[in-house]
Amino acid sequence: MLTISQNEILDRFEFDNPWWTPGSGIEKRFAELPRRFYFSPFLALIQDRSVNRAVVVMGPRRVGKTVMVFHAIQALLDAGISGQSIFYISIETPLYTGIPLEKMLGMFQKRFEHKKDESLFIFFDEVQYLRDWEIHLKSLVDSYPSYSFVVTGSAAAALKLKSQESGAGRFTDFILPPLTFSEYLNFINRENELIEKIEISKTRSGSINYRALNIDELNKEFCNYLNFGGYPEAVMSKVIQADPGRYIKSDIIDKVLLRDLPSLYGISDVQELNRLFTTLAYNTGNEITLEGLSMSAGVAKNTIKRYLEYLEAAFLIRRVHRIDQNARHFKRAIKFKVYLTNPSMRSALFGHIEEDSVAIGHLVETAIYSQWLHSPSIDNLYYARWGAGEVDIVYVEQDTQKPTWIVEVKWTDRAVSNHSELDNCAEFIGNTIKNAKRALVTTKTVSEQITYNGVDFEFIPSSTYAYTVGANILDREGKKRVPT
Repeated sequence: MLTISQNEILDRFEFDNPWWTPGSGIEKRFAELPRRFYFSPFLALIQDRSVNRAVVVMGPRRVGKTVMVFHAIQALLDAGISGQSIFYISIETPLYTGIPLEKMLGMFQKRFEHKKDESLFIFFDEVQYLRDWEIHLKSLVDSYPSYSFVVTGSAAAALKLKSQESGAGRFTDFILPPLTFSEYLNFINRENELIEKIEISKTRSGSINYRALNIDELNKEFCNYLNFGGYPEAVMSKVIQADPGRYIKSDIIDKVLLRDLPSLYGISDVQELNRLFTTLAYNTGNEITLEGLSMSAGVAKNTIKRYLEYLEAAFLIRRVHRIDQNARHFKRAIKFKVYLTNPSMRSALFGHIEEDSVAIGHLVETAIYSQWLHSPSIDNLYYARWGAGEVDIVYVEQDTQKPTWIVEVKWTDRAVSNHSELDNCAEFIGNTIKNAKRALVTTKTVSEQITYNGVDFEFIPSSTYAYTVGANILDREGKKRVPT
């Protein structure tokens, strides 16, 4: 039986690392792509040698993890780092199957006669495909404290679990979610044309307020964002935009459902998992129950519980829990909402969304929730439902377990004139918030402020609000305005 030779592996190393040739850099197709707003803090982590830690980059497929790694490599080259001090491999390359990280690093060291105390930059892409990667990586971090190690993976929660268990004190987790709406506008060079900064808000922790310069055009781009805008490659390719279903479904969703999750968790019935995800995607933003899911998807409730964890691990969905009209948690969480982490997945599965599509309301709500994926505050977000009343987003302080602000998401301007549509918000605030009785309600096109039933209501278009949330979170986390 034929076996892979060391020369074949070394030849592949050369192919994967073109910068080993003096004067060369990363491939042109990567160099020409815009940088994510996350690039600067990512590069800073790589270059920081004050602590001996590997960087573990987590996130769903096709959000730009590998491209960001290549951009970092080019930045290192531009800073004068020798290309022969940088080593990149993708673990999912068939030629590397079963080869331990230590062996591949050793071959690289031998190739250039690198010493243990040199300053080297080592990148292992899609590391989840290597069994016990966390144990091997921890050993490398301990053995080579002068080396900078970076690994990436698509199964975020699975990676994070192993990172926390085996890499305590040795790994730094770095989450890369899908594109925010603000990043999307930056990628297509329409941000300055469609959005302008207004002022620093006195009521939103120093957040920056924005307004639309052309709400019709902004809404048009917001719909494009719903259909394909979460994926950098789709944003930059007219071919993919013409048929996002083929690209997103086959290359992203199917690979996760049919390959990644079964291989990581030993799932045997992939069709069962696929049915469940399809049901969840169709109902994104709706309240669901385990009983209803079981009947609709034809999957046992205990199996659904495991699958929900797996789908969250793959960064495909996000569960949001329910509170009542007094902001109290339910003892049994039998009802909850599930949001796609990227609204484009629903369009890929069920067709293109227009401004007047029946499903757009829930998809707008999904897009707004997806902006919060970039913030630790996502863990403090709930929805309230009681009797016939509901509030879409409630922020609950972790220490006090008291709500401090709410948002009602709408893709219509009706509530601006028909104030009875604000009754649920007014009732909830009256029950739960003693001071600063304010509520934000999104619309389709209108920006306005009114007082109704003792509550100050601020209306803002959903597209503007989605931009504002994403932009402020990235600003607050120090990830905004990376030069392209």
